[in-house]
Amino acid sequence: MVEQFRADLAAARPGLRVEAAHVDVQEPFVADVVAALRDEGGAPMVVVPLLLSTGFHVKKDIGAAVASAPGRARAAAPLGPDPLLIRVLQDRLAKIGAGPDDVIVLAAAGSSDPEASVAVGQMASALSKARGDAVVEPAYVAAGSPTVAETVSALRAAHPTARVTIASYLLAPGQFVSRLEEAGADLVTAPLAPHPALIELTLNRFDVALSGVS
Repeated sequence: MVEQFRADLAAARPGLRVEAAHVDVQEPFVADVVAALRDEGGAPMVVVPLLLSTGFHVKKDIGAAVASAPGRARAAAPLGPDPLLIRVLQDRLAKIGAGPDDVIVLAAAGSSDPEASVAVGQMASALSKARGDAVVEPAYVAAGSPTVAETVSALRAAHPTARVTIASYLLAPGQFVSRLEEAGADLVTAPLAPHPALIELTLNRFDVALSGVS
């Protein structure tokens, strides 16, 4: 998914050099990519977090990488929250046949950073409004509470005649997405990527950040 995302970004903005990097688990790491580009010289660089809220990776990993190239690099804001993500969520819900009476669990990875929970809550409220004030509750699959499974159970108890649908607020397939399938919901959407709105959003973040790079 990351490589497809990189290729789609490059295709959407001909002439823009797009390099993929990772904050954890898989190489190349963002610090190494920033260091290599710094040593090359040339154009300024922007690190765009393919993350849906702030948190440790944004503030520490990406922050440290950018700090290693002062004046050359800047970090963009994470992808979420943003209205374009509502478009993606709505498309994913429509694709699995979610109806207006479904109660929705907005399932995020979660973070120990309270700002991340605020951002997910904002997205849940925006999705509720977009769906005609439908029930949309945020929940978390890795860190934070309530968990997705707890929220599915609570919504079943509170709305016994309604279908419970999980809207995956995750970018790509992986362990977290697999856990959603085990949370007991009636329907589960696919992760957000790939989607044209994500390319538009990423380039928006890039443009805003680039305007501040000397």
